Amino acid sequence: MVNWLEDSPYPLFISRNRLRNRRSYPRARSPWALDSGGFSELQRHGTWTTTAREYATEVRRYAEEIGQMQWAAPQDWMCEPWVITGTPHLPSTSPRWFHGTRAARGLSGHDTEEDLDAAITVHQQRTVANYLALRGIAPDLPFIPVLQGWHLRHYLTSAQMYSDAGIDLTSQPVVGLGSVCRRQASGQIASIVRTLAAQGLSLHGFGVKTTGLASYADGLVSADSMAWSMGARRRPPLPGHRHKSCSNCREWAHRWYSRVTAHLPNPTDIPT
Repeated sequence: MVNWLEDSPYPLFISRNRLRNRRSYPRARSPWALDSGGFSELQRHGTWTTTAREYATEVRRYAEEIGQMQWAAPQDWMCEPWVITGTPHLPSTSPRWFHGTRAARGLSGHDTEEDLDAAITVHQQRTVANYLALRGIAPDLPFIPVLQGWHLRHYLTSAQMYSDAGIDLTSQPVVGLGSVCRRQASGQIASIVRTLAAQGLSLHGFGVKTTGLASYADGLVSADSMAWSMGARRRPPLPGHRHKSCSNCREWAHRWYSRVTAHLPNPTDIPT
């Protein structure tokens, strides 16, 4: 939650969706990072509805008015199959409904859907292009490159795209690892993390829950998760708390953070 910034002793990961409609912002007590809200953007619209210049303007305001921003995610394009092809079998009111990116990839209603590899390539190209655009627009802002893909070969191709564009990922303080949050406990993700970490990349895992951290936290420099909030929804509130659920409760989040990071090799680097 945005108001936690002013007194949280822990690093935070804040969504642009929480920040964008506010008139004012608290000053941050601790370091924090910005989530671009890309998953929600592609889920609802199948494309980005904000230009790179508009996004850079937003990020500059957050960086200047809140302070202590460590990095900001770019306007990346997730590569989960359901993000790409959409979920037309579900009603649009379902939380699992996705718009699909057919139109953004230049396909009309009668065109045959591309195979997954071809669609992922388009998403990867757009992710790299956006990072380069943001660096060109605002080179002083801490945008990070993000690797996107589905299988290991996709992530290696994504890394090569950055190299071909003149970006040395091994020199970057943080490289985001996208499209892993809904399968973060799988052995495939562990292999992806370890392979990329062995190449000298300082990885941030988007949406990595406790089971994933238990398997490959040593291959990450940081991670974020909403697992604490999801868990709180299924349990009674903490003693003395009057709200119906602790799903937006700072104390619950801090307890979760302390419990999880107590078992990690470098707990100060794992944002809540």
